[in-house]
Amino acid sequence: MKCPTCNKEVYFAERMVSNGKDYHRACHKCKRCGKTLAAGNGSEHQGNLYCPNPCYAALFGPGGFRAGAGTAGSAKYD
Repeated sequence: MKCPTCNKEVYFAERMVSNGKDYHRACHKCKRCGKTLAAGNGSEHQGNLYCPNPCYAALFGPGGFRAGAGTAGSAKYD
C-alpha cells in the first residue's frame, strides 16, 4: 500500500495506521503544525492529517458567535 502523504510504498515495519490508511512514521504528522501524531490519532480533512486539538478543531470546528466559548483551542487560526 502507498502512503497518502508521499505516495511511496509503506512496508509493515514502518507502518502507522490512521483513518484506515497506512502512513510512514515520518509522514504521519499534522499538516498545519507539523506535530508527529500517535497511531490512530489524526483527524483527516480533504486527504490531509491534522492533530485533533487544537489544529483540526480550530480550522474546521464550529465557528461563529460564541462557538466554543470557554474552551481552549476554540479560536480560529489565520
